[in-house]
Amino acid sequence: MPDLVLYQRDYCHLCDMALAVLAEAQSPEFDSVWVDDAPELEAHYGTRVPVLRDARDGRELDWPFDAAAVRAFLARPR
Repeated sequence: MPDLVLYQRDYCHLCDMALAVLAEAQSPEFDSVWVDDAPELEAHYGTRVPVLRDARDGRELDWPFDAAAVRAFLARPR
């Protein structure tokens, strides 16, 4: 199971952009979780998606982010 999670919505153009940014940053493997499927996630992430979360330490990177921000997020010590 990957340590990174991308919280997103169905039919979300910002989420599609975030996927492209993660590819550009050469992010390690991550899981995608759709907040639309869970009321508790919808309540927490509703208007914040897309959000990249490090499951190991709980850090989160909210949109908007670019490849440099993703690389910096991944490089931060845990």
